[in-house]
Amino acid sequence: MKTYKILYWLSTSIFSIWMLLNASAYLNNPEAKKLCFHFGFPDYFRIELAIAKIIGTALLLIPFKNNLKEWTYAGFFIIVISGFIAHICSGDSLVKSFSAIIAFMILLLSYFTFHKIIYKIQ
Repeated sequence: MKTYKILYWLSTSIFSIWMLLNASAYLNNPEAKKLCFHFGFPDYFRIELAIAKIIGTALLLIPFKNNLKEWTYAGFFIIVISGFIAHICSGDSLVKSFSAIIAFMILLLSYFTFHKIIYKIQ
């Protein structure tokens, strides 16, 4: 059980830091603004996505065991998968979309270890 807790907090922390840095870039970095236009997204979507990532990260880090955590994971899975699809549909190579694949794998590890801890699965 201790191993699952370590894996959970490690993967969740890495993913959360990644999302917060990403949200900060969306709000402050002109290159991120160009990237959103490259994907064909309107400018307000970049701001909404940054706010959603900040709120989602807070909900992911707060220790509680209800359905809100499940919805938070679902939202992040949608964001990560949509990011991958946006890269592919805008003509980017798989190398550029590789970060979305890594984020998906880290989020998956966080999700499964969360369930192992909550339901005390051996």
